[in-house]
Order: sequence, then C-alpha cells, then structure tokens
Amino acid sequence: MVEFFSSFLIAVALSMDTFSLSLGLGTGNISKKDCFKLSFIVGFMHYVMPSLGLVVGSSLVSFFALNSNKLLGGILLFLAINLIINFRSEDDSKIDLSFLGMFLFAFGVSIDAFSTGLGLDAISNSKVFTMLIFSFTSFFFTFFGLMIGKFAKELVGRKASVVGFMLLIILGLYHLFI
Repeated sequence: MVEFFSSFLIAVALSMDTFSLSLGLGTGNISKKDCFKLSFIVGFMHYVMPSLGLVVGSSLVSFFALNSNKLLGGILLFLAINLIINFRSEDDSKIDLSFLGMFLFAFGVSIDAFSTGLGLDAISNSKVFTMLIFSFTSFFFTFFGLMIGKFAKELVGRKASVVGFMLLIILGLYHLFI
C-alpha cells in the first residue's frame, strides 16, 4: 500500500504541469475528440518515457544533455502563438492540433517522467504497475484540465482564451529562462 501511495504521489507531481498547461490549451476551443486524443497521447507518453528511462539508464542522459525546461518552454510558446492566431482569425474557430502538435505537447510535459524512470528501481518493485499509475494519472489530469479550460471558456467567453494564451506565454517564458 505504501508503494502504491508513493507511486501515486509521484504521478500527481509529474502530472501537475500537464494539468496547468491543459487548462490554458482548453480555453482555445479545442474539440472534445482532440481533448480525448491529446489526453491519451499524454497518458501514453507518461508510460513510455519512464520505460525509456528505466531501460536506457543514466549514460544516455549525459550523452544527450537535454534541457527539458528549454524544450518545454519552446513548445508552450509555439502553442500560445497558435492560440493567438486562432483567437485573432475567427471567433469560434477550433484549434486543430495535428498529431505532431499533440506529440510535441505530450513529449514536452512527459520528459520529466524520463528522469523518474532512471530511479524507478528505487521507487517500486512493480515497475509496470507504477508506470500504469503514471499513465492513468496524467491522462486524467490532462483531460480534466482541458475540460475545465473549456468550461471556463464557456463561462467567461473570449476572455478565458486571453487568460489561456497569457498563461501559456508566461509558463513558456518561465521554462525558457529558468
């Protein structure tokens, strides 16, 4: 039971950035079908990335020297620009996230799960179960963030979109410059 609770708390921590970014993205009039697809891809990536971290180990981390904050910041600014373009072009246009856009978003928010996978041996004896917890938690956090963003858009109107892309810009700049 302690192992489950620890894994769940780590999953929540890994999913918090996903939730906050999904709130902003949800204000962009994203379709319900795309909300589900994006949530699924994020959940899938939160399974794949710790798996890769577990298999690959620390030697690959030092080889690539990825700066996940800069990568995530760039992706967030790209999404914010997309939201601004859609906001200015038509009042009720839906954001059409391509598979590549969804994948980049999912990759950006799940890259921290890669480093968690490096220490997965110390976290859990049942690695598959732990990674499933990561996956399901991030799926639900993404989906609920998108739905709350959509609700805020309906409740407050176009002002929610402004708040959404401002949030994405602030978070993108924050990740670029920390």
